[in-house]
Amino acid sequence: MKKIANRTVLIIICLAALLALGNSIIVTYPNEYTVIKQFGKIVDIKQSSGFSMKVPFVQTAEKIEKEVLLYDLAVSDVMTKDKKSMISDCFVLWKITDPQKYTQTLSAQKSNAEYRIDTIVYNSLKNVISSLSQEEVISGRDGELAAAIMNNIGSTLEQYGITLMAVETKSLDLPDENKAAVYERMISERNNIAATYQAEGEEEAKQISNDTKAEIIVMKSEAQAQAEETVAKGEAEYMRILSDAYNDQEKADFYLFVRALDAARATMTGSNKTLIIDESSPIADVFYGR
Repeated sequence: MKKIANRTVLIIICLAALLALGNSIIVTYPNEYTVIKQFGKIVDIKQSSGFSMKVPFVQTAEKIEKEVLLYDLAVSDVMTKDKKSMISDCFVLWKITDPQKYTQTLSAQKSNAEYRIDTIVYNSLKNVISSLSQEEVISGRDGELAAAIMNNIGSTLEQYGITLMAVETKSLDLPDENKAAVYERMISERNNIAATYQAEGEEEAKQISNDTKAEIIVMKSEAQAQAEETVAKGEAEYMRILSDAYNDQEKADFYLFVRALDAARATMTGSNKTLIIDESSPIADVFYGR
């Protein structure tokens, strides 16, 4: 009977030891933080994945998400600077970057964090859109609006240990009863802008064409003047050469002889190559040496 009692006590001790060991081992995964508390006070935060230990039955371990989280804001009405109503539907991407602040300010409750995010982001969205006209809001969907909202929020959420990664609008639309009128007005304004650009382009093209034609006329005039000057210089040079030839008797005789041959050749046409020259002809003077 005594052996049975001893065995029972031993089993109880072993079970208690296993229970204490199991209660003291902490497993932290890559996508989470582990916050260790003792009597409600934070004593350690495990930020790296792996195994760790805590004091069993005295310390507690709380898990906090470490990955990027998504929060979808409720669809809401917002008012533009020109008092036009718009329907906003957006979401945010956020992350817990300071688990100690997150635990101290929000009790590590995701619902508390989402409430803060909802309030801050909605107020920023409302303030930014209220500073823009409806046309500016519609044309700013390529990132300008989201950037303005992020800048307006700034570092407000850092006091809760939260970093806001992005604010994106799924839709930012007009009430159904206003869509047709607004779109027609925008189309008309765009057509007017396009017509202005086209008129300016045509005027510039006309100016360029006129300038080009004027430049062509000037270039032709300059080229013609240069050509006439070149011809005049050539004729002057010809006359100078001719004058030099006549000033030298030998050159003059040779020149007359060549001209006489040219004249004689010009008179011989057809198959008959007989040349008949009168004695009084200048050509005869050349051939007779007179």
